[in-house]
Amino acid sequence: MHISMNELKAALRRCFEAAGYFVGNYEDAANMILWLEKHGLNGLGELKRALPYINVDRDKPLSTVIYEDSTSATIDSNGRSALNCIAASVDLAHAKALESGIATITVHNCHNRMFILKALTDCGRRGISVAAYWQNGTQTVTEHTAAIRSGDRYPSYSEAITSLSNNPDDKQTLTIICSSRVDLTSSLQQSKGNRQSSYISSSQLAENKEQVIDNGIEIDEILWAEINRIGEGILVENSERSREGAGGQ
Repeated sequence: MHISMNELKAALRRCFEAAGYFVGNYEDAANMILWLEKHGLNGLGELKRALPYINVDRDKPLSTVIYEDSTSATIDSNGRSALNCIAASVDLAHAKALESGIATITVHNCHNRMFILKALTDCGRRGISVAAYWQNGTQTVTEHTAAIRSGDRYPSYSEAITSLSNNPDDKQTLTIICSSRVDLTSSLQQSKGNRQSSYISSSQLAENKEQVIDNGIEIDEILWAEINRIGEGILVENSERSREGAGGQ
């Protein structure tokens, strides 16, 4: 089925608010999904994998800074989804790069790391160059990297299947490098042992957006129903609040 971007954004906001995301976080989560989908990077597919677990995020501790100095930090996201924690990590990298010229942030125990691309794009558009790297998989390890240069409107993104073995110490790690002085670019195509490499340039992402604007968003009916089912929780809560307010008058 086809829906508009505005319909999808409104439904996603309700979904994540009902799942206990904080004010602002549910806006970030909706925008991260929409950004991937609008630019041809299967945001709805990423959401489908994340959706069964979003309700448990509310029971997990907030992200914790376990080490920090002027140019780096290590953050434990405590098993949370990038949808409700990664924007703050990119903001920290941005702030440190403004102060020191370059910064490295390592995030552990963070799921759905593909959603970082929207936060990277915002960072680049604010005049800071930034790159991110992560690995996925146990039996077969895939590498992922994304980067945007200072002042650019769109990042590049690449991924590859590797010959690497799973590192038990990886802990769902994401590395963010941010610089106010150096233009950062990244690609996995020349990495030794990689196969089935793919690279999407910033211009390709821009073209993908134009196509989505022209053709609209196609969404699986079952996924659309599930998004709305979860979002009904916030509508019920608001309705109960309204009744309580009316009764107190």
